[in-house]
Amino acid sequence: MIVATWNDEVIARSDRTIVVENNHYFPTDDVNTDFLTETDHHTTCPWKGEASYFDIEVNGKKNANAAWTYKEPKTAAAEIKNHVAFWKGVSVKEEK
Repeated sequence: MIVATWNDEVIARSDRTIVVENNHYFPTDDVNTDFLTETDHHTTCPWKGEASYFDIEVNGKKNANAAWTYKEPKTAAAEIKNHVAFWKGVSVKEEK
């Protein structure tokens, strides 16, 4: 089981993550989306496509653009559609 936590809250927990470029992509169904707010920030990856970002808000603190998803990934990254990944201080670890 892989768990993503930030500011002492579990943001996501799954045994179905997909690892791409050392990032665990969590199925959206396994993410507590109550903590996520979509932003207008986007980046582009040559082989995955356009990433859309979310702020994470927990216990009155905000971590700007700390989660992302590929809503319409390119064919090479189709497996991560409907998945969310994290960075910027979000702890992503195997739960023991």
